[in-house]
Amino acid sequence: FAAIRPDDWDLPLFLHVLGAMLLVGGLLTGGVALAIARGQVRLLRLGYFSLLALALPGWIIMRAGAEWIYDKEGFSGDDDPAWLGIGYVVSEAGGLLLLIGLILGGFGVRRVRRGGGSGLLTATAVLALVALAAYVVAVWAMGAKPD
Repeated sequence: FAAIRPDDWDLPLFLHVLGAMLLVGGLLTGGVALAIARGQVRLLRLGYFSLLALALPGWIIMRAGAEWIYDKEGFSGDDDPAWLGIGYVVSEAGGLLLLIGLILGGFGVRRVRRGGGSGLLTATAVLALVALAAYVVAVWAMGAKPD
């Protein structure tokens, strides 16, 4: 299938996949670091800043690439394949979870300096891992293309 795709689709598809890889990697790194930190400030900060520096830009790049390739492929919203619907729902819901997690985690990181904030960062870890699970479903949908 890739051999018959027009060359002008390569860059938007590459950006979409690159962003998705950064997003999933950032969510995995951040979620796991926050989940296993057990109060260790270094791991708490590593987890939060992985979400902030990898997952958030990855989400933005993934969404920009998705919209660009959606336009290139000529979809109109009428009779779009099921995998596109799955991708849109998961990307928007996952982006919301990521944003809420980053806000909670930002307050948590500020409180870590004073010996608190681990509860907020635990909530951030849970949100990141839930979003990660949803994105695994989206990766499956993009690859398997169920209809």
